[in-house]
Amino acid sequence: MGKKYYNAMKIYKLVFSPIEVNTYIIAGDSGDCAILDCACFNKKECDILESFIESNKFNPVALLNTHCHFDHIFGNKFVFEKYNLKSQYHEQEEFNHNGFIERVMRSGWKLDAPPEPERYIADNEIIEFDSVSLKALHVPGHTLGSLAFYNEKEGYVFTGDALFAGSIGRTDLSGGNLNTLIASIQKKLFTLPASTVVYPGHGSKTEIGIEITSNPWFKHL
Repeated sequence: MGKKYYNAMKIYKLVFSPIEVNTYIIAGDSGDCAILDCACFNKKECDILESFIESNKFNPVALLNTHCHFDHIFGNKFVFEKYNLKSQYHEQEEFNHNGFIERVMRSGWKLDAPPEPERYIADNEIIEFDSVSLKALHVPGHTLGSLAFYNEKEGYVFTGDALFAGSIGRTDLSGGNLNTLIASIQKKLFTLPASTVVYPGHGSKTEIGIEITSNPWFKHL
Protein backbone atom coordinates (compact mmCIF):
# COMPACT_ATOMS: atom_id res chain seq x y z
CA MET A 1 0.00 0.00 0.00
CA GLY A 2 0.97 3.64 0.01
CA LYS A 3 4.00 4.84 1.90
CA LYS A 4 2.99 7.36 4.55
CA TYR A 5 5.02 10.40 5.54
CA TYR A 6 4.17 11.51 9.05
CA ASN A 7 3.42 15.20 8.77
CA ALA A 8 0.47 16.86 10.47
CA MET A 9 -1.05 16.71 7.01
CA LYS A 10 -1.33 13.14 5.76
CA ILE A 11 0.90 12.52 2.75
CA TYR A 12 1.00 9.16 1.02
CA LYS A 13 3.02 8.01 -1.98
CA LEU A 14 1.98 5.39 -4.51
CA VAL A 15 4.37 4.54 -7.36
CA PHE A 16 2.70 3.76 -10.68
CA SER A 17 3.44 2.89 -14.32
CA PRO A 18 6.54 1.46 -16.02
CA ILE A 19 8.12 4.92 -15.60
CA GLU A 20 7.71 4.75 -11.79
CA VAL A 21 5.94 8.04 -11.19
CA ASN A 22 5.22 9.14 -7.63
CA THR A 23 1.50 9.74 -7.19
CA TYR A 24 0.77 11.56 -3.94
CA ILE A 25 -2.39 11.58 -1.85
CA ILE A 26 -2.54 14.68 0.35
CA ALA A 27 -5.27 14.45 2.98
CA GLY A 28 -6.59 16.97 5.45
CA ASP A 29 -7.89 16.52 8.97
CA SER A 30 -11.41 15.60 7.87
CA GLY A 31 -10.39 13.20 5.11
CA ASP A 32 -10.81 15.40 2.04
CA CYS A 33 -7.79 14.82 -0.20
CA ALA A 34 -6.05 15.90 -3.36
CA ILE A 35 -4.53 13.46 -5.83
CA LEU A 36 -1.28 14.83 -7.24
CA ASP A 37 0.14 13.55 -10.55
CA CYS A 38 -2.11 10.53 -10.95
CA ALA A 39 -0.03 8.04 -12.92
CA CYS A 40 -2.20 4.91 -12.85
CA PHE A 41 -1.23 3.10 -16.04
CA ASN A 42 -3.73 0.24 -16.20
CA LYS A 43 -6.80 -1.19 -14.47
CA LYS A 44 -4.75 -2.96 -11.82
CA GLU A 45 -3.12 0.30 -10.78
CA CYS A 46 -6.44 2.15 -10.89
CA ASP A 47 -7.87 -0.53 -8.59
CA ILE A 48 -4.94 -0.05 -6.21
CA LEU A 49 -5.58 3.68 -6.01
CA GLU A 50 -9.33 3.20 -5.56
CA SER A 51 -8.83 0.60 -2.83
CA PHE A 52 -6.30 2.80 -1.06
CA ILE A 53 -8.65 5.77 -1.02
CA GLU A 54 -11.59 3.67 0.14
CA SER A 55 -9.66 1.87 2.88
CA ASN A 56 -8.53 5.20 4.31
CA LYS A 57 -12.02 6.70 3.95
CA PHE A 58 -10.64 9.63 1.97
CA ASN A 59 -12.81 11.91 -0.13
CA PRO A 60 -11.00 13.15 -3.27
CA VAL A 61 -11.80 16.81 -3.91
CA ALA A 62 -9.00 17.91 -6.25
CA LEU A 63 -6.77 16.49 -8.98
CA LEU A 64 -3.54 18.48 -9.37
CA ASN A 65 -0.71 18.18 -11.87
CA THR A 66 2.80 19.50 -11.51
CA HIS A 67 3.05 19.21 -15.30
CA CYS A 68 1.44 17.27 -18.13
CA HIS A 69 4.07 14.93 -19.53
CA PHE A 70 2.11 11.81 -20.34
CA ASP A 71 3.51 9.72 -17.50
CA HIS A 72 2.11 12.18 -14.95
CA ILE A 73 -1.42 12.18 -16.38
CA PHE A 74 -1.91 8.49 -17.19
CA GLY A 75 -4.59 8.23 -14.51
CA ASN A 76 -6.47 11.49 -15.07
CA LYS A 77 -9.22 9.81 -17.08
CA PHE A 78 -9.81 7.26 -14.33
CA VAL A 79 -10.01 9.98 -11.66
CA PHE A 80 -12.57 11.85 -13.73
CA GLU A 81 -14.70 8.76 -14.30
CA LYS A 82 -14.49 7.58 -10.70
CA TYR A 83 -14.52 10.83 -8.71
CA ASN A 84 -15.79 13.37 -11.26
CA LEU A 85 -12.61 15.43 -10.91
CA LYS A 86 -10.79 17.13 -13.76
CA SER A 87 -7.18 18.16 -13.49
CA GLN A 88 -5.85 21.57 -12.50
CA TYR A 89 -2.50 22.68 -13.92
CA HIS A 90 -0.65 25.64 -15.41
CA GLU A 91 -1.98 26.99 -18.69
CA GLN A 92 1.39 26.53 -20.42
CA GLU A 93 0.98 22.77 -20.05
CA GLU A 94 -1.74 22.65 -22.70
CA PHE A 95 0.84 21.67 -25.34
CA ASN A 96 1.86 18.59 -23.37
CA HIS A 97 -1.71 17.76 -22.39
CA ASN A 98 -2.96 17.97 -25.98
CA GLY A 99 -0.08 15.81 -27.24
CA PHE A 100 -0.88 12.91 -24.90
CA ILE A 101 -2.17 10.43 -27.50
CA GLU A 102 0.64 11.04 -29.97
CA ARG A 103 3.36 10.63 -27.34
CA VAL A 104 1.77 7.54 -25.83
CA MET A 105 1.55 5.92 -29.27
CA ARG A 106 5.22 6.71 -29.92
CA SER A 107 6.01 4.72 -26.80
CA GLY A 108 4.07 1.74 -28.10
CA TRP A 109 1.10 2.05 -25.76
CA LYS A 110 -2.59 2.61 -26.37
CA LEU A 111 -4.42 4.74 -23.81
CA ASP A 112 -7.43 7.03 -23.91
CA ALA A 113 -6.89 10.77 -23.80
CA PRO A 114 -7.39 12.52 -20.46
CA PRO A 115 -10.33 14.94 -20.10
CA GLU A 116 -9.93 18.66 -20.51
CA PRO A 117 -8.83 20.53 -17.37
CA GLU A 118 -11.16 21.93 -14.77
CA ARG A 119 -9.13 25.15 -14.71
CA TYR A 120 -5.63 26.58 -14.85
CA ILE A 121 -3.46 27.35 -11.83
CA ALA A 122 -1.48 30.60 -11.73
CA ASP A 123 1.90 31.26 -10.15
CA ASN A 124 1.61 32.01 -6.41
CA GLU A 125 -2.02 30.89 -6.31
CA ILE A 126 -3.17 29.25 -3.08
CA ILE A 127 -5.06 25.97 -3.36
CA GLU A 128 -7.03 25.16 -0.23
CA PHE A 129 -9.15 22.17 0.78
CA ASP A 130 -10.01 20.77 4.18
CA SER A 131 -7.11 21.83 6.44
CA VAL A 132 -4.54 21.86 3.63
CA SER A 133 -3.06 24.95 1.97
CA LEU A 134 -0.73 24.63 -1.02
CA LYS A 135 0.98 27.52 -2.78
CA ALA A 136 1.64 26.99 -6.48
CA LEU A 137 5.14 27.96 -7.58
CA HIS A 138 5.85 28.27 -11.30
CA VAL A 139 9.17 26.51 -11.93
CA PRO A 140 9.63 26.31 -15.72
CA GLY A 141 12.58 24.57 -17.30
CA HIS A 142 11.58 20.92 -17.34
CA THR A 143 8.42 22.06 -19.11
CA LEU A 144 7.05 25.53 -19.77
CA GLY A 145 4.30 25.25 -17.18
CA SER A 146 5.88 23.15 -14.45
CA LEU A 147 4.52 23.84 -10.98
CA ALA A 148 5.67 23.00 -7.48
CA PHE A 149 3.17 22.94 -4.60
CA TYR A 150 4.42 24.32 -1.29
CA ASN A 151 2.95 24.01 2.19
CA GLU A 152 4.69 26.65 4.29
CA LYS A 153 3.10 25.69 7.60
CA GLU A 154 4.11 22.05 7.45
CA GLY A 155 7.36 22.63 5.54
CA TYR A 156 7.06 20.47 2.46
CA VAL A 157 7.03 20.99 -1.30
CA PHE A 158 6.02 18.76 -4.21
CA THR A 159 8.47 19.50 -7.02
CA GLY A 160 7.30 17.26 -9.85
CA ASP A 161 10.16 16.72 -12.28
CA ALA A 162 11.91 20.02 -11.55
CA LEU A 163 14.04 18.91 -8.60
CA PHE A 164 14.99 15.40 -7.49
CA ALA A 165 17.17 13.98 -4.75
CA GLY A 166 20.63 14.64 -6.17
CA SER A 167 19.44 15.64 -9.62
CA ILE A 168 17.12 17.81 -11.71
CA GLY A 169 14.58 17.16 -14.45
CA ARG A 170 15.59 16.54 -18.03
CA THR A 171 15.49 19.56 -20.32
CA ASP A 172 15.85 17.98 -23.76
CA LEU A 173 12.12 17.68 -24.46
CA SER A 174 9.92 20.36 -26.01
CA GLY A 175 9.63 23.34 -23.68
CA GLY A 176 12.67 22.34 -21.66
CA ASN A 177 15.59 24.66 -21.05
CA LEU A 178 18.50 23.96 -18.71
CA ASN A 179 19.30 27.57 -17.84
CA THR A 180 15.63 28.26 -17.15
CA LEU A 181 15.33 25.22 -14.90
CA ILE A 182 18.46 26.09 -12.93
CA ALA A 183 17.15 29.63 -12.42
CA SER A 184 13.70 28.37 -11.40
CA ILE A 185 15.14 26.05 -8.78
CA GLN A 186 17.44 28.73 -7.38
CA LYS A 187 14.78 31.44 -7.25
CA LYS A 188 11.67 29.49 -6.28
CA LEU A 189 12.88 26.37 -4.45
CA PHE A 190 16.29 27.11 -2.96
CA THR A 191 14.82 30.21 -1.31
CA LEU A 192 12.55 27.99 0.80
CA PRO A 193 13.71 27.07 4.33
CA ALA A 194 16.53 24.51 4.30
CA SER A 195 14.43 22.07 6.34
CA THR A 196 11.66 21.97 3.71
CA VAL A 197 10.98 18.38 2.73
CA VAL A 198 11.02 17.78 -1.03
CA TYR A 199 8.62 15.23 -2.52
CA PRO A 200 9.69 14.77 -6.16
CA GLY A 201 7.90 13.24 -9.11
CA HIS A 202 10.25 10.24 -9.16
CA GLY A 203 12.48 8.67 -6.56
CA SER A 204 12.93 9.36 -2.87
CA LYS A 205 12.27 12.44 -0.80
CA THR A 206 15.00 14.89 0.16
CA GLU A 207 15.35 18.35 1.74
CA ILE A 208 16.03 21.76 0.27
CA GLY A 209 19.15 22.23 2.40
CA ILE A 210 20.58 18.91 1.26
CA GLU A 211 20.08 19.81 -2.40
CA ILE A 212 21.60 23.28 -1.96
CA THR A 213 24.79 21.81 -0.54
CA SER A 214 25.13 18.50 -2.37
CA ASN A 215 23.17 18.48 -5.63
CA PRO A 216 25.89 18.17 -8.32
CA TRP A 217 24.01 20.44 -10.74
CA PHE A 218 24.64 23.41 -8.47
CA LYS A 219 28.15 22.80 -7.14
CA HIS A 220 29.75 24.79 -9.97
CA LEU A 221 27.48 27.81 -9.50
